[in-house]
Amino acid sequence: MIVANPVSTIKLIAGLANPGADYANTRHNAGAWYLQRLAQYYQIALRPHPRFCAQIGQLRCGDQPITLLIPTTFMNLSGDAVAKFAHFYRLQPQEILIAHDDLDIAVGSVKFKLGGGHAGHNGLKDIINKLHHCRDFYRLRIGIGHPGSKAQVVSFVLGQAPPDEQQLIDQAIDQALQATELLLQQGVPQAIQCLQRMKQTQ
Repeated sequence: MIVANPVSTIKLIAGLANPGADYANTRHNAGAWYLQRLAQYYQIALRPHPRFCAQIGQLRCGDQPITLLIPTTFMNLSGDAVAKFAHFYRLQPQEILIAHDDLDIAVGSVKFKLGGGHAGHNGLKDIINKLHHCRDFYRLRIGIGHPGSKAQVVSFVLGQAPPDEQQLIDQAIDQALQATELLLQQGVPQAIQCLQRMKQTQ
């Protein structure tokens, strides 16, 4: 699918995950769920690209290519794929959008954000390190909630959400897809406003 008259500055959209069937349905893979749904929406095939340690597809936004990427490394090495691609194509941080699960917002919430820390997220931590400690990329934060105890975080993110929570996450990804279409057509500020309006009407 081609989006006419693009104004978005985003050139790379990456969805973070752990590889393999054992992790495919775990909360930590929410970023990849979004990316897979985005590829389906735009009828883009994701294919292995060993050079960048990732599955990659490409859509065209007017005459501007936008790459969709899921790292094929484990989460704590997500920066291998993102940084290799960004350095090879000389992308600026503000041209990158990283979709990831987020413990710090409620399950079913979704937000755009520019910059910030990694909040303990190993995928973001590795990306920041391998982008020479640069934090100024966009994030799409997909809320998965918090187990309530730091000691339970690892098992929580590597576990499957119960059906009611999974439904909320899926709905949040639907909202993210709508906002992404607006992002490509009108830009990031309009996409942020779109998500804010959807939240207000819930």
